Amino acid sequence: MSYKRLGNYIQLVDNRNKDLQVTNLLGINITKNFMPSVANVSGTDLSKYKIIQKGQFAYSAMQVGRDETIRLALYTDNQPAIISPAYSVIEVIDENELLPEYMMMWFQRPESDRYGWFISDSSVRASLEYDRLCEIEIPIPHIDEQRKYVALYKGILTNQKAYESSLNDLQLICDTYIEDLIKNEPPKILGEYIERTEDRNSDNKITEVRGMSTEKKFRVPNSRVNFNKLSNYRIVKNREFAYVPTTDTWRCLAVALSDFNFDIVVSPIYITFKVINELKLLPEYLFLFMKREEFDRYARFHSWGSARENFNWDDMCNINIPIPSIEKQKAIVTIYHTLEARKRINEQLKASIKPICPVLMRGVVQNELMANAN
Repeated sequence: MSYKRLGNYIQLVDNRNKDLQVTNLLGINITKNFMPSVANVSGTDLSKYKIIQKGQFAYSAMQVGRDETIRLALYTDNQPAIISPAYSVIEVIDENELLPEYMMMWFQRPESDRYGWFISDSSVRASLEYDRLCEIEIPIPHIDEQRKYVALYKGILTNQKAYESSLNDLQLICDTYIEDLIKNEPPKILGEYIERTEDRNSDNKITEVRGMSTEKKFRVPNSRVNFNKLSNYRIVKNREFAYVPTTDTWRCLAVALSDFNFDIVVSPIYITFKVINELKLLPEYLFLFMKREEFDRYARFHSWGSARENFNWDDMCNINIPIPSIEKQKAIVTIYHTLEARKRINEQLKASIKPICPVLMRGVVQNELMANAN
């Protein structure tokens, strides 16, 4: 085995969506995965878009220098999709010589990204054009060796995906349970069970500042924070809520329940509140109700304002919510806690899989070095 010029094994493909039969429009992100396109294609002629089939690659040359990442993604779905005409579609010429999955594994390495960034060249935007990509040399072992590496990686990935699919079952149980309660439990006015909190960080002692995400989680704020001027920030204690009243920016109600074992502070523009009596309403049950997509649609529909639409405190208090016995609430909350715990485990699994490609490819390189030494 020796390093081979990649261009000897790949070629460009240019099949256009002339008959408009393919409607699934995708982009590729910095993690080398396909994602639904966020581009506004209203009035766009999609017949010029490129069709990509299973086993082919989508490649964006112009973003390599900016992102220091080779934006290359292997398409694995059975049904074709379309991608921007600005992308290139690449396929392996002979899969008996080079497996697409093996090639993708090679470009999952941080070293490949750094090298691609290093050889990118342009006066305005550093691009890695297709001809330059073809000049990259990669180790190409015998096809049986490639299959061995690919099978090992895919086996690990399949196990993680199987674990991830079990999360959908638990999520379905939670969602179905809430929907059943909505149909069968008499609704209650939420305002009778919650109250606003107005604790301010007046002594400026709390410096654990948090913002909010569209995933309904507290997060480290993206904007710069003056930690010497937090006296007006609102305090959120464990098992208390905060939400952003503005809904037109994120198209959802960004609300989060604190599960920190310490107090945090949030922007004074947030609204903070808590459950009055946890013997009647569990905060986790309420949060589970608010995490539903139907709740986001409700909050958007009931948001008001001329310049900016807000879901104010009165709107929150007017929500009708099924409140079953505390035993039933505890039952669904237990399932919810299991779901959240498994989500964390799944993220850990994905994080542990990420370095596997570099490790496997390092084995390929070491074998090559040993072969040359002998």
